[in-house]
Amino acid sequence: MSLAEYEGQTALVTGAGSGIGKGAALTLARGGAYVGLLGRTEDELEETLAEIRAAGGEGMVLLADVSQEDEMAKAIDRLISERKALNIVVANAGINGTWAPIDDLKPDEFDKTIAVNLRGTYLTLHHTVRHMKKSGGSIIVISSINGTRTFTSPGATAYSATKAAQFAMVQQLALELGQHGIRINAICPGAIGTEIDDNTSMRKKAQTEVPVEFPEGDIPLTGGEAGTVEDVAEVIAFLASKASRHVTGTPIWVDGGQSLLR
Repeated sequence: MSLAEYEGQTALVTGAGSGIGKGAALTLARGGAYVGLLGRTEDELEETLAEIRAAGGEGMVLLADVSQEDEMAKAIDRLISERKALNIVVANAGINGTWAPIDDLKPDEFDKTIAVNLRGTYLTLHHTVRHMKKSGGSIIVISSINGTRTFTSPGATAYSATKAAQFAMVQQLALELGQHGIRINAICPGAIGTEIDDNTSMRKKAQTEVPVEFPEGDIPLTGGEAGTVEDVAEVIAFLASKASRHVTGTPIWVDGGQSLLR
């Protein structure tokens, strides 16, 4: 991939203020893409934009809650009004939410995780695909090892359900969108050094945990060291590029082999 791989293209990244979303935004901008930075925390988004501009790139801040239909419609309309086209979408915004025994997990806690992770992905695609149908492009959905290969996180029922559903959406939509020249793939990260644990609430872990003793260094490729944001961002860059032009409906586990062990 060349440094100007995405020159003239427009990308949307949700949850672009931190973690994987920020890493994806910076990487795509370095490749020449104009990046719409969507999220709820304005100061974080402005910081990402400042870093993009300092490196010679360009983009815009789009304030919106991915679970809110009106906010998403307005934010994406703003991006299209500015750029007239959309080529790359990274549906990344998500939360861990509450991890608790199913009989202790409150309906509103379940609903919040579903709203952000699953409804948020739906709204992102609902409001972007209509524009991408004009020129084709690439959609990358950030799922997880949880719900796709791994089911050992205590109490993570709501979270795992949303990640499994994202995976199913990707495969379903690969067929629906292929005729429009739109590719859609899933990235399933394992342990990555981000701040997502900050929005995790865990209760009664011992009641749902199945006692298992994992070997030392349960991420085989790195001897137990978590992956980095850059590890994921570079796979996003590949899936957004022409190098992956014949890849769609495909999951890529970015976990150093962790999910195979767990």
